[in-house]
Amino acid sequence: MSEATSANQATERLQLESSWSTLAPSRGGNAARAWRRFKRNRVAVAALGVLIVIVIFSLSAELISTFVTGFDYEENHLDLARSHPGENGFILGSDANGRDVLTRLAYGGRVSLVFATMAALITLVIGSVVGMISGFALGWTDSILMRSADVLLSIPAISILVLVSSIYRPGYFTLALIFSVLLWPGISRIVRGETIAVRNQPYIEAAKVNGASNKRLVGRHILPNVLPIMLIWASQVIPAFIITEAALSFLGLGVQPPRPSWGNMLLEAQNYYMTNWTNVFLPGMMIFLTALSINLIGNGLRDALDPRMER
Repeated sequence: MSEATSANQATERLQLESSWSTLAPSRGGNAARAWRRFKRNRVAVAALGVLIVIVIFSLSAELISTFVTGFDYEENHLDLARSHPGENGFILGSDANGRDVLTRLAYGGRVSLVFATMAALITLVIGSVVGMISGFALGWTDSILMRSADVLLSIPAISILVLVSSIYRPGYFTLALIFSVLLWPGISRIVRGETIAVRNQPYIEAAKVNGASNKRLVGRHILPNVLPIMLIWASQVIPAFIITEAALSFLGLGVQPPRPSWGNMLLEAQNYYMTNWTNVFLPGMMIFLTALSINLIGNGLRDALDPRMER
């Protein structure tokens, strides 16, 4: 009798594993199909190329300073202030303090990109962890976490940022942390909803019956299914963070001179835009191109990760 019972249990386990493997999504196959769909989107691929150029330009700030312009980002030449592009050895001109615009564009891009990426990653980690715990555990854990998120959502984030920045001048790392603490509830609600939807799928139930622990369920089955929407969210929020940092710096509340950012370059150039319009145009164009390219990449990711887009 015991041998027959063991055989039946073994057969049942094999059937569960078979159904589990059939129902569970193939992560490697999905990634390959998503990449093929993404490559068919020419606008998204072109935007990816533009973004790669901007990132390489920003990461090469020291090389540009040493081998291309010969100027440091805080090096002043007051006698050569407001030089036009190509004048006095300044490739893209100089600002009101005689600092090289090309060098400051590269360093400013590094600050803006690092700030936005850091803020998005920290927000994504906090919000995703809270959202998955809330959606998987449910019950009182879900209630406590989501009510905490509701409290933060009721606080006007931009007002808090302006208040903090007016009291003291935070660096861009501190500013990114403040962003993350205030803005994680948005992604946490999205991740919670997706986690609840995945949690009720048949292959999750099969994994539970098969003895999978909660850690394995979350790490191996829920997280890979929630990851696409997290990537799409990040691609949409990074441009918003870049623009917000630029706005705060433009108001004098963000990254402080002499460290350049595209926002404070706009602030410094606003008083003489009639005579040196390129000093306003160049950082503004970098903000525009970066935000636009990341948004277009996000749209391409959204379509690529949607199985309904398969032809």
